[in-house]
Amino acid sequence: MGIKAALPKYEIYFYNTVLCLAMFWATSWIFEVSSSNANRKTFKTSVKPGWYYFGRRMDTADFEWMMWFSTFREHILFALSGHVLFAKICSMLAPQYRSLVYLVYGLLAVWTSMGWTYVTLILSHCILLYSISLVKIRWLCFATGLCTLATFKCEPFVSWQAGFVEGDFELRHILFYGGCGFTIMRCMSFALENCERKDGNYSILELLKYNFYLPFFYFGPIMTFDKFYVQANKSDLTRKERELWNISLQSLIHFGIIIVVDVLFHFMYILTIPTDMKLLKHLSDWAIVGLAYFNLVYDWVKAAVMFGVINTVSRLDHLDPPKPPKCITMLYVFAETHFDRGINDWLCKYVYDYLGGKHENVVEELVATLCTFGVTMLWLGPCEVVLIWAFFNCFGLNFELWAAKLFSMEPFTSFETAMSEAMSRRIRGIFNTFNFWCIVLFNILALNSLDFAKLVAKRLLLKGFPITTIIVMFVTYCLIQVIKERERRQALIDDPDPLPPAPPPAAASSPTISAAVPAATQPVADPSKEKAE
Repeated sequence: MGIKAALPKYEIYFYNTVLCLAMFWATSWIFEVSSSNANRKTFKTSVKPGWYYFGRRMDTADFEWMMWFSTFREHILFALSGHVLFAKICSMLAPQYRSLVYLVYGLLAVWTSMGWTYVTLILSHCILLYSISLVKIRWLCFATGLCTLATFKCEPFVSWQAGFVEGDFELRHILFYGGCGFTIMRCMSFALENCERKDGNYSILELLKYNFYLPFFYFGPIMTFDKFYVQANKSDLTRKERELWNISLQSLIHFGIIIVVDVLFHFMYILTIPTDMKLLKHLSDWAIVGLAYFNLVYDWVKAAVMFGVINTVSRLDHLDPPKPPKCITMLYVFAETHFDRGINDWLCKYVYDYLGGKHENVVEELVATLCTFGVTMLWLGPCEVVLIWAFFNCFGLNFELWAAKLFSMEPFTSFETAMSEAMSRRIRGIFNTFNFWCIVLFNILALNSLDFAKLVAKRLLLKGFPITTIIVMFVTYCLIQVIKERERRQALIDDPDPLPPAPPPAAASSPTISAAVPAATQPVADPSKEKAE
């Protein structure tokens, strides 16, 4: 089945209608639960007084969101604004030294916020991995990087290194782990790229420029060294047509999304409710399923906005940062599931694609996924929940390849060839429906808790069977078909079908000859193309 397989318009309209009604219904349940339990004792720590204009309490359970857009927004804005100002002045006066200005400003900002002992710790890790990279042995660089990363995840190394941070303030632990973790990943990227370089070595100054670029230092995203090196040292700083307009528009969109999310937090406590298991047991199946779905959507929105703010700054610096993650609403395969495209690109470049090749061999794919999720577990911090999450996502990724191999054999290929492309798309949509909920359940583990994931699975598959199960799966099937329709339209834009060749002009002097040409010589339309249209 091609991605351009179409369904009748009335069918797509029906799917959209069902999907909108289901979303409205689930939202109404969550709103009712939030309103009736706003003063619940277990909510006191996370549901606090919100905006004066609404007269309602607000869900403040996500410390990261509140840190960025409420508690410490002035500090973050001040640091990023200073970076933009000095970078702009340097770009106008001495553009060839702009990467050095990034380094100096980043060092001073880290020094001011975390102290000189923390800067010394970061520099020691940079020097260590730079020294190893000079040997140009890929596996040694990788092993050293992973061992260094493990020192920030295991005791007693964590406590010892955390002692290098001066002062005791609320952001201390977040900035410590964020800066150290991303530093190791960037140093590993530098070391691996240095191994690939044929002539000579990159200088340690290039590593420091790369690592201490302030917008990426504490919170990411990770940009691989090869891309950063080319973009940060390019001399041509001319912008594309309407590029500044697009950057400004994206900034306004991000600001609008922040306002919308904060408003919704006054009416839907989607982050606090899943922490109260006693309350969850009394909620309807629709409320439970809606909470699971909206938690994933929110986490994508948070990642998109936070990385979007940082990416806006980096685009002003003439960089092309990693794109925001793909919306969870548009996902139905494990191969595209990620919440941080920077980490995803890093893992694909240095682990998954490097070991998996073309991802056609089952054994190579198994080895590649095991190694990829092994590194991911170390990055996230080894624990029970992360282990379960990695196991199920690794299994899902491999199962997709096994299923693709199986259904590419006979008699399945003959069955699919015999049916219409529209019917093939519908059948594939049924399988994608179950895949979608596997993605939701597996990732709820990492975003909420194991108990909440168990409750969602129990309500969806056991206690709610068959009514809730069938209805939710049908609504999800409608969502899958809406996603496929969007992909089909995008594919037609990216790769439009070629126009049929024009018939040759008839010769006016010999009408009898053209009339005598047999019909078989006329151009025949491709039946598969006709069916797809």
